Amino acid sequence: MSLEPALCGVLIDVASHSEPAMDDQVPAAVLVPLYEGSGGELRIVLTKRRADLRRHAGEISFPGGRRDPEDATLSETALREAEEEIGLARSEVTLVGALERTSTFVTNYVIHPFVGLLAHRPEWRASELEVDLVLEPSLREVGEGRTRTRIERRGIAFETDAYVFDGEIVWGATARILEGLLERVGPLLDRRAET
Repeated sequence: MSLEPALCGVLIDVASHSEPAMDDQVPAAVLVPLYEGSGGELRIVLTKRRADLRRHAGEISFPGGRRDPEDATLSETALREAEEEIGLARSEVTLVGALERTSTFVTNYVIHPFVGLLAHRPEWRASELEVDLVLEPSLREVGEGRTRTRIERRGIAFETDAYVFDGEIVWGATARILEGLLERVGPLLDRRAET
């Protein structure tokens, strides 16, 4: 089975997440880009946010943000944000599904993650205003880096679930989205490794 139908078979339907829930949370969307690396491994695209940003400075995240009035759906929000943040043209992305909505605790956002399959690895054009670095670890590498770690933010230390790879720590909403992705796609990775 090729990758696109296999992913569609384990993910939530895109249309079911294209409209926000009717509650007081602020709707936002992220794109979870995936592509096959040269060795056939499934790679994921993340960004490291600039250290001088007002919110989530220096954190690892997916390209995404708040829904703008001109975005007809939240999936369009995810595609627009990916184009703005990493130069990923919408025409390069095939939306293959969605993941469970994820709430942020401090900012009151509800994030709608949309999984996009890329036919090939494009040349990234990272936004100088928002993105410090584009990261492309294999999904298996990310999964193997699952841990519990101690983090300090704004003078408060706490322990949290996280993913560590290449010296980077992914935590918070991004880690929860990764966890949902790995739960759904992990068995698919195992089957691909056997072939």
